[in-house]
Amino acid sequence: MKTAIFPGSFDPFTIGHHDIVKRGLELFDKIVIGIGRNNQKKETFPIREREEAIRKIFKDEPRVEVRIYDCLTVDFAKEVNAQFILRGVRCVQDFEYERNMAEANKAIGGYETILLYTRPEFAHISSSIVRDLYSYGKDVSAFVPNKLK
Repeated sequence: MKTAIFPGSFDPFTIGHHDIVKRGLELFDKIVIGIGRNNQKKETFPIREREEAIRKIFKDEPRVEVRIYDCLTVDFAKEVNAQFILRGVRCVQDFEYERNMAEANKAIGGYETILLYTRPEFAHISSSIVRDLYSYGKDVSAFVPNKLK
């Protein structure tokens, strides 16, 4: 069974990440979405709320699992028996960072990282803008996955 993790960055408030996982399921038998804890980073909403929102999006997809983790990405991949790491690239500016992460994951843990670009129709607005609009009570339904609405 080919399993990949989608670590740390899945944001239920952007349809681009939903698109990456959906397309990743064409390549892998299973995807484990990892929600990384980062005590240094202020989250827009609590980690359990994020987990619940992601589970809701994928409730009809048995090949997607959602887990919270507190370790390095490569250690999380090992923990869930994944062979690959899946990362999303929303725009050209993301590419260099994601490529560097892929090289680090290969050097540290031997994991190949698959980089998928978000389709253009889903990459036009950043998740931080959507989260800001949401926190001010604005309707963000045009930017989030249908299953979250």
